[in-house]
Amino acid sequence: MAKEKAVQPAQLALAWLLKRSPVMLPIPGTSSVGHVEDNIAAASIELSEDEFEALAGAVTK
Repeated sequence: MAKEKAVQPAQLALAWLLKRSPVMLPIPGTSSVGHVEDNIAAASIELSEDEFEALAGAVTK
């Protein structure tokens, strides 16, 4: 799914967390500005309900 959306897997994981709860505040650690920018970009990734459920199913397996 990350390839289909042209994003990194970590960005997709952050997008899933953000969609999971409106009060979710993921705080991923990083040591570079580039990683911070990638993490911030994850907030703009749109997941459909089907995509969200597919990712949720992968997490629980």
